[in-house]
Amino acid sequence: MGIRVLSVLAALCAAVCAAPVAALAAPPVPPVSDAARAAGLVDVRTVVPDAVIDLRYATPNNFVGVPLYPADARCLVHESMGQGLAAAAAVLRPRGEVLMFWDCYRPHDVQVRMFDAVPDPNWVARPGPYSRSHEAGRSVDVTIANAGGPVDMGTDFDDFTSRALAYASDGVSPAAQANRARLRDAMNAGGLTVYKGEWWHFDTRDAYEKRPILNVPVN
Repeated sequence: MGIRVLSVLAALCAAVCAAPVAALAAPPVPPVSDAARAAGLVDVRTVVPDAVIDLRYATPNNFVGVPLYPADARCLVHESMGQGLAAAAAVLRPRGEVLMFWDCYRPHDVQVRMFDAVPDPNWVARPGPYSRSHEAGRSVDVTIANAGGPVDMGTDFDDFTSRALAYASDGVSPAAQANRARLRDAMNAGGLTVYKGEWWHFDTRDAYEKRPILNVPVN
């Protein structure tokens, strides 16, 4: 088992066990970079102290097969997402569950590399002259986790099959469908809406407005 996997599991155990007092027990979060702050980006741990961070694009465990972010990448989101994510996490805590983040803000140049690897807009957003969704820090890829790890959602992250559709039923067990519905309900409580093509992807209401390209470093 790799060091990163062990660190994620340790963080998950700590987050789930300490969830009711996370706001008191969480260590201080280092300040974001000047560029991130100027863009209105915050570290998600400042709004969801018990968040479990497993940024797949900082590892080879992603559909491209190589790291796309530096190893010390952080989960950055636009400050406008903060209240919604905090509300979603609050819905899950009474069950001993937490939000696990697979991706947050994504630099434009990374989106270009992704589309070069899989040039199919059904699965990978085509990069354009504006920042939207992940590139604007207004979308996140998340799942639910508990002390046993991520709950069963029927597929892994970035599964490019019809089973990854948010409301898929063929090939997705009733338990996994119910878990997806609970995730949607929690995120909806924070005003965040699922992208129908991916059960893990959630947007703010203004995620797809055209904004200037950021390309802020993720660390």
